Amino acid sequence: MQPTKTRTDLMMDLALVAFLVAFDVTARLLPHAPGVLPVAASGLFAARVLRMPALAVIVPLAAMALSGLGLAGDDWRVSLVVYAAIALPALAGMFSRRWRGALPVVATMLSCSLVFFVSTNFAVWAFSGMYPLTLQGLMACYIAALPFLEKTVLGDLAWTGVLFGGAWLVQHGPAFARRSL
Repeated sequence: MQPTKTRTDLMMDLALVAFLVAFDVTARLLPHAPGVLPVAASGLFAARVLRMPALAVIVPLAAMALSGLGLAGDDWRVSLVVYAAIALPALAGMFSRRWRGALPVVATMLSCSLVFFVSTNFAVWAFSGMYPLTLQGLMACYIAALPFLEKTVLGDLAWTGVLFGGAWLVQHGPAFARRSL
């Protein structure tokens, strides 16, 4: 690969990373339905479309860190689990790049949403002091979080559709516009 092409590819990837981080920060700071955020979907999208997929991990981590400056903080241990879980779609997206089509994208996002729910609520139970550290306390924590599960899964899938669908339209929209003339 030529140095100019490599530099151009890197600049395009960095521009997309910057856009996604800014988009995620804005979405997190503006009023929104609880659990319905584009951060996880942005990580998956970046991992699947960037020429340098390792940059994808920056998207959710930077978005969470920057928007966290304007939001109330959680226990650092809970935050650590949240950061790890929100970075998972970017990592999973890197490993799922070999499979094309919508089904692998949906399956990856769905599994990451479920892992996010299980791991972050386990952290809330273990570190927040809101629940007794018993099996009953753990069950109470997961039961109390169930209303957020549906919103998180649907939000992650909806944002995944918006990002991948938007990219598809950008790539194929001009061809449709020419056909309609």
